[in-house]
Amino acid sequence: MAKTQTIKITQTGSPIGRRKDQRATLIGLGLNKMHRTVEVEDTAATRGMIEKVHHLIQVGE
Repeated sequence: MAKTQTIKITQTGSPIGRRKDQRATLIGLGLNKMHRTVEVEDTAATRGMIEKVHHLIQVGE
């Protein structure tokens, strides 16, 4: 069984004053409060979400 790659994401910016789609993307990633950290699978969809809100998050492998 192959192990899936994960990415560690920490929210560093506030969604206040951002567009609705950016707020929804943060929620889709599992982030809703400052300085929360989640681990998500490294997929093309996740990479697209990260690119959309890259100014609000910090990414670590």
